[in-house]
Amino acid sequence: MTLVMNNETERLRHRRAVNADLLGIAVITAIAAIGYFAFPDNLALLTRMITIALLVLSLDLVTGYCGVATLGHAALFGSGAYAAGILSAHYGINDPLLMILAGITGGAVAGLLCGAIILRAHGLPQLVLSIALVHLFHEFANKASAWTGGSDGLSGIAPDPIFGIFEFDLYGHTAFFFGMTLLVIVFVLLRLLVRSPFGMLCRGIRQDPLRIRAMGGSPKAALIKMYVISGAVAGVGGAVNAISTQVVGLDSLSFTQSAEALVMLVLGGTGSLFGALSGTVIFMLFEDYVSAANPFHWLTMVGALLIAVVLFAPKGLYGTAAAFIGRRKETRA
Repeated sequence: MTLVMNNETERLRHRRAVNADLLGIAVITAIAAIGYFAFPDNLALLTRMITIALLVLSLDLVTGYCGVATLGHAALFGSGAYAAGILSAHYGINDPLLMILAGITGGAVAGLLCGAIILRAHGLPQLVLSIALVHLFHEFANKASAWTGGSDGLSGIAPDPIFGIFEFDLYGHTAFFFGMTLLVIVFVLLRLLVRSPFGMLCRGIRQDPLRIRAMGGSPKAALIKMYVISGAVAGVGGAVNAISTQVVGLDSLSFTQSAEALVMLVLGGTGSLFGALSGTVIFMLFEDYVSAANPFHWLTMVGALLIAVVLFAPKGLYGTAAAFIGRRKETRA
């Protein structure tokens, strides 16, 4: 009897998770459609939002789900962008799918390197190491100007039409739909990942690494694997950015990029893929709107928003809303 009840509970939990996934995909698609029709002349902003959303999702994997403090995640994003750009500019391989694969590889390799170094420390020393790494990546890209273009940026990127049919037009239609397709695919895969035994292991490491080690697990090995996966996701974002803009600059490896990604994650809510996406959309739309409305004081308004969220919604906007809805359901039950 107990076994039957447990199986039924497990089935119900699985059904709820699937429904949440389907609802999430529907919401993402709806928001993308609204954005497409609301900003038909500014698809470059929406595509940029997609690339940064992939960066923030990758950051959530190591910070939100694993509890690893980092302010250097742009190193993985920029590595993916340069890998895709170099493949096109220097080797003449312009197939967008191969460029995405190069971005995944570049980001994963950078994730392996950064993870192996950052995970040797804990707490504040991790932050210091991550900041040092992103500056080293930035300086390396600047010095290797023969490959990266240095401070002038890597140009000469000319992606072919997707499947030989869909050309990357000046208005950004193809880049937008290409990026949205990849974002949805990555989101679905990450939802499966965080609910898998490996994802639950990483959550356990965040909460109590000593207990995981006592149970025979290897926290460091699991965290390095997650760092590699995170690098691959960030690499997809970097590659899409290189394909859509057809240039890669040093700003893709900047500390500012890393810090803004962390701000977006905190704004939406850590430890939630939906929170990472919502934080990115809210921050970038708010930044774009207030910078256009008041170009002299927009940073003040952005700072005020962040202070308000941290003080009154410490779980982030999405996290706080989800917690409120959960409490309402419990009260009604």
